[in-house]
Amino acid sequence: MARKPNRREGRGHLSSIDMLPDEAEAAIVWANDCLRERKLPTAVIHAEFNEKLADLGLGPISKSAFGRYAVRKAIQFRRLDEIQRIGGELARTMEAKAPDEVTVAVAELVKVAAFEILEEGEVSTAGLMQISRALQSAVAAQKTSAEYRERLEKEVQARLAEAAKEAGEIGKKKGVSPEALAAINRALMGQG
Repeated sequence: MARKPNRREGRGHLSSIDMLPDEAEAAIVWANDCLRERKLPTAVIHAEFNEKLADLGLGPISKSAFGRYAVRKAIQFRRLDEIQRIGGELARTMEAKAPDEVTVAVAELVKVAAFEILEEGEVSTAGLMQISRALQSAVAAQKTSAEYRERLEKEVQARLAEAAKEAGEIGKKKGVSPEALAAINRALMGQG
């Protein structure tokens, strides 16, 4: 296994925006929304963000600190957009009648991701625990999905049997031949 040199642990250094007090949360959310929309230039968002901070009695954020923050957020937004796009495509490729297939596919993706993480090298105890929980959840989802499908199949079979019985009773009252009733029952039960 190849080891990555000097892998960083933890979240790293907090930015000046990360260290703003709670009362600045609305301004941060506003800036994130603007960065996400990508309609305004970063310089304009930065200037308005500093105005919002000034209105709160807080000092300004430097252009370089805001630029680093904007780049970090852009990367996060692109990853999120990519995950949403892949998830949407995956859901569209699976037929609506096959939720079990979607569960299996997602569980397999979790398993592959866990394997890739383990293959990269060192994993902390907490990371190993998280991988274990993710795999456990994926396997449980597969099992639950299979049990749900089984229960639905039994329910459908019971309803079909009930419908066949009712069709037989109506057919007898209307004078339908036993051979025709048998053919109707086989068709209802999917046997011919």
